[in-house]
Amino acid sequence: MSRSELHRPARRALRRRQSRGHIWLAIDMSLTGLSLTPAAFAAGLLPQGGTYVAGTGTIASQGNGLVITQPGSTRGVIDWNSFSIGRHNNVTFENGAGATLNRVRGGSPSAILGRLSATGSLYVINPQGIVVGPSGVVSTGGRFVASTLDVCNSAFMSGSSALTLSGGSDASVVNLGSISSSGGDVFLIARHAVINAGTVAAPNGTAELAAGGQVLLQDSAGSRQVFVQTGSQGIVVNKGLINAAQVNLQAADGNVYALAGGGTRIRATGTASRDGHVWLVADSGGVEQLGKIAASNADGRGGTVDTQAAQLTFGRHAVVDAGQWNLSTPTFTIDDVAAHALQRSLNAGTSVDVTTTGANGATGDLGVASSLRWSGPASLTLAAYHDVSVTTGTTIANAGAGNLTLRADASGIDNGGSVVNNGTIDWSKSTGIVSTLYDMNGSYSPGTLVANSAWTAPLYSGLVTQITGYQLVNSVTDLQNIQNNLAGNYALGKDIDGSNFAFVTLANPPYPGYPIMFTGQLDGMWHTISNVLPSDVAIFGDIGATGVVRDVNVTSNVSLTAPPATLPLGAGILAFYNYGTIANVFTSGAFGTPVSNSYTEIAGLVAENDGLIARSGSSATLQGGSAAGLALTNGGTITESYTIGSVTGSERAFVSAGGLVLSNQSATYVGHGITINQGTITQSFVAGPVSSGTTGGSSTTGGICAPACGGIIGSDVYWNVQTTGQSSSGGNLPASNGLTTAQMSDPASFVGWDFGPNGAWTMLPGATHPVLTWQVTGH
Repeated sequence: MSRSELHRPARRALRRRQSRGHIWLAIDMSLTGLSLTPAAFAAGLLPQGGTYVAGTGTIASQGNGLVITQPGSTRGVIDWNSFSIGRHNNVTFENGAGATLNRVRGGSPSAILGRLSATGSLYVINPQGIVVGPSGVVSTGGRFVASTLDVCNSAFMSGSSALTLSGGSDASVVNLGSISSSGGDVFLIARHAVINAGTVAAPNGTAELAAGGQVLLQDSAGSRQVFVQTGSQGIVVNKGLINAAQVNLQAADGNVYALAGGGTRIRATGTASRDGHVWLVADSGGVEQLGKIAASNADGRGGTVDTQAAQLTFGRHAVVDAGQWNLSTPTFTIDDVAAHALQRSLNAGTSVDVTTTGANGATGDLGVASSLRWSGPASLTLAAYHDVSVTTGTTIANAGAGNLTLRADASGIDNGGSVVNNGTIDWSKSTGIVSTLYDMNGSYSPGTLVANSAWTAPLYSGLVTQITGYQLVNSVTDLQNIQNNLAGNYALGKDIDGSNFAFVTLANPPYPGYPIMFTGQLDGMWHTISNVLPSDVAIFGDIGATGVVRDVNVTSNVSLTAPPATLPLGAGILAFYNYGTIANVFTSGAFGTPVSNSYTEIAGLVAENDGLIARSGSSATLQGGSAAGLALTNGGTITESYTIGSVTGSERAFVSAGGLVLSNQSATYVGHGITINQGTITQSFVAGPVSSGTTGGSSTTGGICAPACGGIIGSDVYWNVQTTGQSSSGGNLPASNGLTTAQMSDPASFVGWDFGPNGAWTMLPGATHPVLTWQVTGH
């Protein structure tokens, strides 16, 4: 076969739609650079001059092909003078579940025009270039690697889980035919160019195309496996079809082209061990997406697409059909073309997160210069390294249940990030929410905001309004500065570590009911506050009736050696008194007092609850004069909550310990009278040890509360009789609500609880008790 005969079908395959001539020129140059001379093909109907240089095996002719037999499932390295396969020829590797590396030492490229197969893994290394022609078929049971970069024999033979491939070749790897791996992965790697204009399939693994001067190839059961360590300004082009559990196109400082065509050109369909995931990566180069990319998980839910580049370009048919599309770039303006790509994806049900990084000296600003309108539940996040701006006359609107987040200072470094809306945000036809986040030292221009007059907050979400502007809390200093405006709205920009900071309890009144209360909102955004050591123990003093703390984890490691001067007899990790709403809050760590300070009463969440505690819990180790898992006294409502940490009363004359509370009623002082508030506890459980810890005197303990705790405890409240060590709830529950560990592991034991896809509760495989769904999903 002559060079022109090879190029004829290749050119036909690649030039049908020459709308982007510079790309086709690059592809044609890559094919030309393979130097497929007639002499090379005359000598290349089958691989020539093969010799094992590591490992053992046999190479035998069989009809119009070769059979390479490698004993057992061993590894071997063969050096060849040439490695090409004619159109009607075949080469078969019988290598079990082993691996064979084929290195071409001669001066000609490899042209696979016939059939190449292996029972195990197969590596073809040729610095002169590799092309699988339109008639070429490659199929392996394990991994297939085609590369112009080389790897050392010793690393390969050792079976190392990480191989480094490197080289200076300017040849390319091109697929115009069919490459598949039934049980492994497909990797096409070159320094200059990697081009797929055929089909690549790895239904149980990854399909990865990478261009770079040095590439790390490693084993990973659940993520991408190729990482470009040294750039080469090369290109990766997909004009064909790629189907795999996960797909990765990576060019580092070069360009990635995901080109258009009929149907879905890149599809990632996850397996039981791999989520469906696509990566398009050109960190300091460009990604150009013209066609459709799809990603889904094995259970049918949408997968993830990550696009990361210094320059992003979209064609008029670009769309992502997945669960989540994450785009990352130094700075970005959403123009008409980009807006249409995002809209198509959002309307397909794909949530989109656009983040600017400020890399390479860019401003890191994110501008919206074209309107974005979509229907359905998909959400849009626009997160800027510095500022987010919406241009005058521009509208962002959703009809459905989609959320919108506009976030400045995406890195949470207090750089003065601001949000400026000169357009319109229209959520009048949406049941979703809009969150705007800006720095405390930044600013917020809300522009025109249109809310849905019929909007109501989802049950136990802790949300107050549909459209809310929040000041970002990015440090423990920012957290302390909440004291300057206790009626403000705040959101954690990242995890907060309060180590070595003399934090003073927020909204801490001299006595209960004093009008110094937190009446705003703190949205943890599912972050964690840790190692905050307030002088008065709790992060908050009083949370007022309109105050909300939600969606946050709090880790405490406090040992009280003496009662603080302003501390009542009771203390909680989050707050002293709650008259408002605590939703989706979980505490952990250790909180307590030694015997010398045993009169201080300790709770895992709040000392007294006269508001709502919902979908919250504690795994903290608690020890006090008396102790309770969530609240010492409850005159409000505790629902869909739990305790799994140990609750211990210290040694003293009279000790009480309750798994959730001590007393299920509280006293409110009105004028000179006293009102007793009956507390309510529903759909909650206790699974941690509960004990008095006393060796003398009187003690009162219960699985749910201290005995005779009063109030209303629902029939859907349970405790583990084995792990708590308590045979009684302490309240009015029958003994049958005390469950064994085996019963606690069975969702059917929890009558009336919702373990469905959208339910409050989840039972993880092998778990000994339920957890709240938000703890699994992160929201």
